[in-house]
Amino acid sequence: MGIEPGPVQIVTVSKEDHSFNLDTKALERILLAPEVQDKHVVVLSVAGAFRKGKSFLLDFMIRYMYRKGAENWLGEDDEPLTGFSWRGGSEPETTGIQLWSEVFPVIKSDGTEVAVVLMDTQGAFDAQSTVKDCATIFALSTMTSSMQIYNLSQNIQEDDLQQLQLFTEYGRLAMDEIFLKPFQSLMFLIRDWSFPYEYTYGFKGGNEFLDKRLQVKEAQHEELQTVREHIHSCFTDISCFLLPHPGLKVATCPTFTGQLSDVAPEFKEQLQSVIPTLLHPDRLAEKEINGNKVTCRGLVEFFKAYIKIYQGEDLPQPKTMLQATAEANNLAAVAAAKDQYYKNMEKVCGGDLPYVAPESLQEKSQFFFQEALYTFSSTKKMGGQEFCDRYQQQLESELEEMWLSYSKHNESKNLFSAFRTPAVLFVLVCFLYVLSSVLFFIGLSTFALVCDCVMGLVMMAMLTWAFIRYSGRYQSVGGTIDQAAGVVLEQATVALNKSRGTGAGDQKKSS
Repeated sequence: MGIEPGPVQIVTVSKEDHSFNLDTKALERILLAPEVQDKHVVVLSVAGAFRKGKSFLLDFMIRYMYRKGAENWLGEDDEPLTGFSWRGGSEPETTGIQLWSEVFPVIKSDGTEVAVVLMDTQGAFDAQSTVKDCATIFALSTMTSSMQIYNLSQNIQEDDLQQLQLFTEYGRLAMDEIFLKPFQSLMFLIRDWSFPYEYTYGFKGGNEFLDKRLQVKEAQHEELQTVREHIHSCFTDISCFLLPHPGLKVATCPTFTGQLSDVAPEFKEQLQSVIPTLLHPDRLAEKEINGNKVTCRGLVEFFKAYIKIYQGEDLPQPKTMLQATAEANNLAAVAAAKDQYYKNMEKVCGGDLPYVAPESLQEKSQFFFQEALYTFSSTKKMGGQEFCDRYQQQLESELEEMWLSYSKHNESKNLFSAFRTPAVLFVLVCFLYVLSSVLFFIGLSTFALVCDCVMGLVMMAMLTWAFIRYSGRYQSVGGTIDQAAGVVLEQATVALNKSRGTGAGDQKKSS
C-alpha cells in the first residue's frame, strides 16, 4: 500500500538559536524518485506575511493538479479543502519550508515533460521569527523556485516593497556569480482587493496596478527609486493578480474547513482564472540558475549548497529598520567624538609641532578623552542605553588606540630618543676600548681579547643599525638592536642610581 501524499518538512528553524537545518533525506525522497530525478523541475512557491492564506491557496493548486482536465476541478460545495495544513485564526501554522510529497509530471505542448513541485513557506513577521529568519526563508524559497508568489493583503504598500528588497538582496548575496538577473518570476498576489472599480480583478487589472506601483519617476525620492530599480533588476518576469475577499464566513467562522459553499462567488470565479493560468503547461517555467535548466537531482544539490551558506557566518545579519537606524545613529556619534579628539590632539602634538613632555601630553589627552566621551553621551541616540553602551565601549577602545599613536608620534620627535641607540652603542664601544686597554696593561690579555671581541660585535651592530635606518630594510633586526640598546641603558641607569645611593649613605655615616 502506497503512502498518502502530504506536506513534507524540508527546512526547519530552531526556536532556541534560530538556526536552519535541511532534512536531506526527506528532500531526496521527493526529488530523487526514479521517475522524476532527471526531469527539469518547475518550483512554485508562495511566500509572504503569516496568516494571509498562503497554504489555503496552495491547496487549491494541489486540487487542480490532481484533477486537471476536469471541468469542475474546484470540487463539490460541501467538500473540505485538504493538502498543506491550514486553519483560521491569528496564530501561525506553517514553519520553515515544506514541499508537497508528490511531484507532478506535466507534458508541455512541445512534448517535453517537466516535474512540478509545490512549496509552502513559513509566514513572515510572526511573534516567533527574527528578521534573519524571515529573510532567510524568503531568500531560500526565491532562490530555489522558478515562480515566487508574493502573497499580500489588500494593497502593495511601500514597506512591502522595502521588505521584498531586503529579502531578495539577502538571497542575491548568497549567490556567488550572477551574470543574469538572479531570480526568475515574481507574482504579486493581492488578496482581499477592495477597489475593483479602479483596477479589475485578475491579471489585467493587477498588471495595470503593478505598473503604476513600480513606476520609477524623476520626481520620486531617491530611496523610492532605488527600491523599484532593485526589484526590476532581480526578476526576469514580474506580474500581479488581484483577488477578491473570500467572504465573511471564511474569515470569521471557526468551523470553516474549506467548503466552497461558504466561499464568495467572485472569489471562486477568480480562483478558476488564476490557478489554471499559473499551472498551464506552457506557462510553467523550468527552474534556471545562471541560464542553465535544473533537474530535480540538481535542485537537491542547490538546496544543500544554499543552506550551508545560511548556516555559516559569511553573510551579514539583516536588521530591522530601527536596528539599522540606531546603528547608523550611534556610529555617527562615535565618528563625531573621534573627530573632536583628533582635532584637539593635532593642535597639541600633530604634524610638525615640537616635542611635548610625556606627562603634559598625557594630561591633555585625558582631558580631550573625557571631552570626546561627553560629546558622545550628550548626542541624542536611538536604541536604548544598553545598545548605546556598546558603542561607547567601542569609542573608548578607538580613542585608546589614537592615544598610543599620538604618544609614539610625539616620542619620535625627541632627538635623544631618535639617537639613543647609536649613542648607547658608541658609549659602549668607548667603554670596552678603555676596559680592554686597562686589562692589557695589567697583564690580563685574555680578558682584554674578550673585550675586543665584544667591542667588534657592538661596532658591527652600530653599522648594521645605520644601514637599516638608511635603507629601511630588515626592520625586525633594527628593532632587536633598539631593544638591546634600551636594556643596556636601563641597566646602566639602575647601576648608576645604586652607586649614587651607596655613596650618599657612606657620606652620611662619616658625617
